[in-house]
Amino acid sequence: MSSTVILIFTTLPDVSAAVMMARSVLDARLAACATQLAPSSSIYCWQGSLERSDEIPLLFKTAVERALELQKFISANHPYQIPEILSWSATSLPAYALWVNAETSHPTYV
Repeated sequence: MSSTVILIFTTLPDVSAAVMMARSVLDARLAACATQLAPSSSIYCWQGSLERSDEIPLLFKTAVERALELQKFISANHPYQIPEILSWSATSLPAYALWVNAETSHPTYV
């Protein structure tokens, strides 16, 4: 068994949206864990203007086999027109990867 997990990062406009996204992802068993990070401030170019937004970062931990499905789910359920969705693989302790794989392979919670 691989000890690789996939980390997927996104930002949401407020705590309510972040909690809703985290719960939806976990209910669908697309990730084993969602970590809400400290509020942040993003400065970016958007449609020809320099913008600034306060955001709530979320970091999901998922199995390699569920990563693409999770990215699609976030994109389809995200309030932003073009959401930030970044992913990368990480090596974890084998027991942690086993837990992530087990949690994302079960049927959806009732």
